[in-house]
Amino acid sequence: MTSGKDRTGRPAARSAEPHAVHVSGEMDLGHAEQLRAMLKAALDEAPDGADIVVDLRDSSFCDSSGLNVLLATQQRARAARHRLVLAAPSHQMVRVLELTGSTGLFTLVPAPPS
Repeated sequence: MTSGKDRTGRPAARSAEPHAVHVSGEMDLGHAEQLRAMLKAALDEAPDGADIVVDLRDSSFCDSSGLNVLLATQQRARAARHRLVLAAPSHQMVRVLELTGSTGLFTLVPAPPS
């Protein structure tokens, strides 16, 4: 999980407006490339330091393909000094993160910012 601090230990500046991506349906092998393209576009378009919020309230399922896309996006986001936030993850999504030891790699919030 990102600490919210820059390399000097000071709090990292965050953009006031998070950049949101709404995901609906399944994050599985059949949709992995579409998910990857959506998240890549969000990263490419996000202002410096903006949070990338992945709104999962309408996502029903995530398999290893979807998780791999999220993990790869997390690495890209971190390298670009963004924070990937998973908003409103389902119980199944949280369980996948727990079972794979990935929970600490993401910031989880109960609902997308309004």
